[in-house]
Amino acid sequence: MIDVRGFFKNHAKLFSALGMVMAVILMFWAVNSPAIVGASATQRQLPVYNVQRDDKVIAMSFDAAWGNEDTQTLIDILNKYKINTTFFAVGQWVDKYPESVKALADNGNEVMNHSSTHSHFSKLTEDEIISDISACNDKIEKITGRRPTLFRCPYGEYDDHVIKAINSMGMTAIQWNIDSLDWKGISAEEIQKRVLKNVSPGSIILFHNAAEHTPEALPGIIESLQAQGYKIVPISQILLQGEYTIDHRGTQIPK
Repeated sequence: MIDVRGFFKNHAKLFSALGMVMAVILMFWAVNSPAIVGASATQRQLPVYNVQRDDKVIAMSFDAAWGNEDTQTLIDILNKYKINTTFFAVGQWVDKYPESVKALADNGNEVMNHSSTHSHFSKLTEDEIISDISACNDKIEKITGRRPTLFRCPYGEYDDHVIKAINSMGMTAIQWNIDSLDWKGISAEEIQKRVLKNVSPGSIILFHNAAEHTPEALPGIIESLQAQGYKIVPISQILLQGEYTIDHRGTQIPK
């Protein structure tokens, strides 16, 4: 007959270690799920990660927060292929490079809001969030003549109260479902492979305006996507009109 109590006593350390492993796995899952910061599945407030579409339409986006060495090069590349995209600009970047903000808008690209100072929004109150976003909206509108309607959270971080504050302003929070990882300094070839293997109708792709190899990677990505029949548009043109829901993955779905 098996001595059950003796078995568990002799293997106590093993079961303790297994418990720790399971705890780490659960923690990793929670941090990397779309919820980001604690809320139950039925209560989560989510940004748009991508859009459910039957047609082959996708959106490219560029975050502009720090440098400005390649902005005009990116504009020239986009013009060459006759496409427009969305740039999410930080207010401090707008202050430093107003001529680039104007050039982006004058060439048909959207200039949207990426916060005033690139702060961690989950640490701000709702009033502080609204004030921060409004200040950046004012700066962009003064230069482009258009007030931003889309917002991307700094660091991609958000929780329920952040999304609630954004929604209360009549703005839409935008995330992405394809991260090019250009900010990591990976090669142009790696950027291209990462984007092209993950793209699907309704995708929103994340790039950065000052990443080292993005200008080198972009032409190949655009040419390949166009060869596959994809149309590349600014984010506001890929979003659904009318009533919609956002599922647990952040996909915008028509009701």
